[in-house]
Amino acid sequence: MKFKRSERLVFMTQHLTSHPNQLIPLTYFVDKFTQAKSSISEDIRIIKDVFENEGIGTVQTTAGAGGGVTFQPKISYERAEEIVSHFMEVLKMKERLLPGGYLYMSDIMGNPHLMNDIGELIATMYGDETIDAVVTIATKGISFANAVARKLNVPVAVIRKDNKVTEGSTVSVNYVSGSTRKIETMVLSKRTLKEGSKVLVVDDFLRAGGSITGVINLMEEFSAEVVGVSVLVEAKQVENRRFNDYTSLLKVSEIDEFNQSFLVEEGNCLEYIENGNEK
Repeated sequence: MKFKRSERLVFMTQHLTSHPNQLIPLTYFVDKFTQAKSSISEDIRIIKDVFENEGIGTVQTTAGAGGGVTFQPKISYERAEEIVSHFMEVLKMKERLLPGGYLYMSDIMGNPHLMNDIGELIATMYGDETIDAVVTIATKGISFANAVARKLNVPVAVIRKDNKVTEGSTVSVNYVSGSTRKIETMVLSKRTLKEGSKVLVVDDFLRAGGSITGVINLMEEFSAEVVGVSVLVEAKQVENRRFNDYTSLLKVSEIDEFNQSFLVEEGNCLEYIENGNEK
């Protein structure tokens, strides 16, 4: 079957965006379309120009016998602003405020379109890092972690607070919860994460940081390197936070349970992306 260039471009675009951060041999497209490598290279150049001009991502090619093409999601700063602004509008609804100053976010975590957009934003921030896995804590962070991992094309390691028979051998650590100030336990299956992995830790909400500190300690048991920590929402102006090196999409403050009100503002993710774009 003879394919027109327009048909090749549609297929190649879909294939690249469906396999982010994965080296695809040029021979795959050469064999698929029965075209000369020079023609396929020209098709890739067209896609590369469009992706970069429209702020979709970068397309990198490598030469040689084992060469190929890799698509890396990388949204523009303007697109990142749109995502953060939309997320802010969704979070601002006062009905989200729960007793104890907590925010209801289950509908956000279950919104596939919003999670996909946020996954692209996080992947843009950390796409230049070498990451072997995205790590999160069950259960609220799982959909968020999956969205990020999908864009980075890496597995997800889910830490649990109880040991399950189906997990096999596990490693556990005790930590002090930042919200309850109680000693709690978190566990991770030995088979979930390879020793020496480089990981990105993500979570839905950051208060005092006790849970994420526990995650970082657990990663040490795997000799894993935490290359970044990113949260959807952080509580602003929390005293004695365990660590300060992280990114957040939004900050909440001035929580008033009696009047059902709270203030939402941007986190530091846009600054992180802007600085990254200047590198």
